[in-house]
Amino acid sequence: MTNRPIFLNLTKIHFPVAAVVSILHRFSGVLLSLFVPVSIYLFGLSVKDEQGFSTVTGLLTSIPGKLMVVFLVWNLAHHFFAGVRFLLMDVDIGVSKSAAAHSAWWVHISAAGMAMLALGLML
Repeated sequence: MTNRPIFLNLTKIHFPVAAVVSILHRFSGVLLSLFVPVSIYLFGLSVKDEQGFSTVTGLLTSIPGKLMVVFLVWNLAHHFFAGVRFLLMDVDIGVSKSAAAHSAWWVHISAAGMAMLALGLML
């Protein structure tokens, strides 16, 4: 037997849905914390004067701005629903394997639903 390193092809590994929720929860938390300075800047610009408000309104009503808002709604919804799921699991609610998988799917579905709702409101 050799002690060679083993190549893991990550595209062939299928993570359980609960693992995907956990990874996306961490990722969404990082993105939310990175967006705080941007949102503070945009808010400050919007309340500065009428020209700043028009600039922010124009930015958020453009197609890339609308897509960014929809993505941020998904990001916030996913982080919120996954956080509630993890808090419930901390108090031994939904800890079994099947219940954890079902709640993980509900996190995905709920976050996607919120993003679709935001998309519908943005159109």
